[in-house]
Amino acid sequence: MARFTSAKAPAAMITLIAIQTFCAVFFVFDVFTDLQEAGGKPTTHLLIEAMAAATLVLAILLELGYLIDLQQRKARLEHSLHAASQAVFDVIESHFELWKLSPSERDVARFLVKGFTIGEIAEFRGNKEGTIKAHLNAIYRKSATRNRAEMMSALIDTLIDTAPSSHAPSDRA
Repeated sequence: MARFTSAKAPAAMITLIAIQTFCAVFFVFDVFTDLQEAGGKPTTHLLIEAMAAATLVLAILLELGYLIDLQQRKARLEHSLHAASQAVFDVIESHFELWKLSPSERDVARFLVKGFTIGEIAEFRGNKEGTIKAHLNAIYRKSATRNRAEMMSALIDTLIDTAPSSHAPSDRA
């Protein structure tokens, strides 16, 4: 079965619902036409046709409800993701303020947090790699860390709200 991207799925489902709606209108119209031709007295065949048409209409309504629910859930998740992303950004920025990073150091630190290499950061900023390394040394010094891993660990510890000492092994003798 073909996989749909998130943008294609609602369009495909709406198309399917539209086709089903067309079919349902056709079948409901056919039931009423057959009922008129039968002189208003339903036959077994007509009752089966009417139940099939009613089932199709019910399925369309359920699909519409499901689609609306999925779209609302997606909107809530996107809102929550945006709020969480903003909260992470705020925590990281508060660390940069606490560490008293210069605007250039903040810029380099943001790229560092996003996982870019020294070469990529230099290219993005239009600097030499040596300049980026100098900024990184200043960032590590101001953040009381020795490398990217320690700096990221300091940020992550704050994000998960754990004290560094809570992970230390206990001294049991």
